[in-house]
Amino acid sequence: MIAHLSGTLLSKQATSVILDVNGVGYEITIPVSTFYDLEEPGSKVQLRVYTHVREDALQLYGFKTARERELFLRLISVSGIGPKLGITLLSGMSADEMIASIRTNNLARLTLIPGVGRKTAERLVMELRDKVASLSSSELEEELGTQASSVKAIPSEDSMRSDVLSALLNLGYQRSAAEKAVTSAIDEGGDISVELILRRSLRKLAKA
Repeated sequence: MIAHLSGTLLSKQATSVILDVNGVGYEITIPVSTFYDLEEPGSKVQLRVYTHVREDALQLYGFKTARERELFLRLISVSGIGPKLGITLLSGMSADEMIASIRTNNLARLTLIPGVGRKTAERLVMELRDKVASLSSSELEEELGTQASSVKAIPSEDSMRSDVLSALLNLGYQRSAAEKAVTSAIDEGGDISVELILRRSLRKLAKA
């Protein structure tokens, strides 16, 4: 698998580049964020690469930084998100904006990206909220810390019930079954959160 390429930039477009590596030209798909950071054609550049192999094609996806590549890998680990949509996601906002939107459950911001519906946005938040924290920049951590200190309100049980029920309905579960699972999950007691109630509910629905 190709994970890194270094060579001369022959040409660049908003979503792709051609990189000359020892006389071989590689066409590489890139997000818009990488395009903005790239030097002009004729310059020496290095790209972190993800190699996507299909039966009928081998596609290369390139990123200016290792952090951007790692975020891309986490995005495409989510069910229903392939490399093409992963590039679209990274083209729709910066890495910090993406990480912040996922960590703060900003579904409205995520669904502004073409091809991202509410169900996809909810899967991103549910599956990646904890996994993208390690990719946050120091500036983002400071910003999120400031927001957290200024908003101390603890969500009520009713609001958590409503959030989880909404997520389950958007995932395709019947309301009656979803309501029963949520109630049962809350009745288990202990310190509860939206994430914990959702995990419990999904586990109960899977057994139903």
